[in-house]
Amino acid sequence: MCRNITTLRGLEPPATDDEVRAAAEQFVRKVTGVQRSASAATREPCDQATAEIAEIVTRLLDKLPARRQPPKTVPPLRREEVQARIVARQAAREEHERMHELGIAHTH
Repeated sequence: MCRNITTLRGLEPPATDDEVRAAAEQFVRKVTGVQRSASAATREPCDQATAEIAEIVTRLLDKLPARRQPPKTVPPLRREEVQARIVARQAAREEHERMHELGIAHTH
């Protein structure tokens, strides 16, 4: 199993749609070798595969019996430092877009 894919079964509260999608995306990237910045020709099939795998995982988690013990690791999306990075990245992206809208010179 890919070391970066977190066990989602048995989480309290249960795994969110974002956590399931993140695990599915990590799986697709691992098996295809395609990264997020891929061309449109590879991005579309990978996005479709990610959505299909996320649906399958959601159904699977719903059908499995409860775990006796929760997983030993916390999913990345539940970690404070990861949430802080996501918020910072989104703020930087919004600021970049604002600079484009205002016509302010900047670097990429």
